[in-house]
Amino acid sequence: MTKKINISKIAPVLMAFFVMSFVDLVGIGVDRVKADFGLSDTMAQLIPSAAFLWFFLLSVPVGIIQDRLGKRNMLNIGMAITALGLIVPFIAYSFATILIGFALLGIGNTIVQVSANPLLVDAVPSNCTSSFLSFSQFVKAIGSMLGAPLAALFAAQFGDWKVLFLVFGVVSILSVLWLSAVKVEETRSEESRATFTSSFKLLGTAFILMMVMCIFLIVGIDVGVNAASGQFLMNKLNIDTTIAESGRSIYFFGKMLGTFGGAILLTMVASRKFFIWSSVLSIISLLALLVAPGQTTALAIIFVIGLGVANIFPLVYAITVGKFPDRTNEISGLMMMAVAGGAVIPLLIGLFSDLFSITAGMFVLVACALYILIVSLYIKKEA
Repeated sequence: MTKKINISKIAPVLMAFFVMSFVDLVGIGVDRVKADFGLSDTMAQLIPSAAFLWFFLLSVPVGIIQDRLGKRNMLNIGMAITALGLIVPFIAYSFATILIGFALLGIGNTIVQVSANPLLVDAVPSNCTSSFLSFSQFVKAIGSMLGAPLAALFAAQFGDWKVLFLVFGVVSILSVLWLSAVKVEETRSEESRATFTSSFKLLGTAFILMMVMCIFLIVGIDVGVNAASGQFLMNKLNIDTTIAESGRSIYFFGKMLGTFGGAILLTMVASRKFFIWSSVLSIISLLALLVAPGQTTALAIIFVIGLGVANIFPLVYAITVGKFPDRTNEISGLMMMAVAGGAVIPLLIGLFSDLFSITAGMFVLVACALYILIVSLYIKKEA
């Protein structure tokens, strides 16, 4: 029997993806905190590292605990910790509390990402999985896009951009209350419980290992563009700080439109073919940004980068879970562990920027996109 679409159950799960977007405040954090405390590029990139390191450390344990406590319960725990991480730097602002706040934000976001994706898979009909996973990234992109303009608005209205932390913290708490009020029927494997051994053993499967690496690199690209695009536009093209920061919102606007379009197109186009299209557009646009002659062209290209990368995460997740449906919790844990790419890639960008130039740092993103393109072509051939 085909499961029907139940908006009352799907909506609060989708709201969790809006909360998931709050980790993208790392980009605003890099620019604002760097200016406030006079940090180097490498020191500033410790902010995304403080947030995304937890994906590597906690994702698999969270997947195992989730197998016992349930996805909705874990998702609520994650959103509550996210709220705490947002409130800490609002109450006390220093470089140390920013790192603590973003660490808590990363811990909460790790739990949210491990839990929200498989819970959404449970909440929607099986034939709509890829489409809804892309739509969930559309919801996430809305939150990501709002960060920079809201920070500027609060800075202008209240003289403090950090009011944004308080507002998003309250939204996180309200999301916990909403999700607690509904019940989603969760799929569970009673025959074999997820363990550390069963999870990491899956990395011995070449297909899963390749796809986990794709997650590592696509999140690295996403966080890298978020964290470094402002510095690239300011240093390479001498663009004004406010306009350079708006490039981040343009990127997320591209992601938002890309995921919305992807949700529609994936009802008509095969996932693996769409994966190739996205990969090709990503690498071409990243290369184009490096040779952009001026402000308007660069901002337009950043928009196209957002379009290109928008659907890669949900595509990789959906393709892998579709191939191994009985290993959802373990795969979810492994893939969210790979979100640690958001901690590693920006650090590499910062390191190469300090050693050579910001352009050399951005070439790290091109290398990531090249690997993803190779994998997309390989799995299409295998299909």
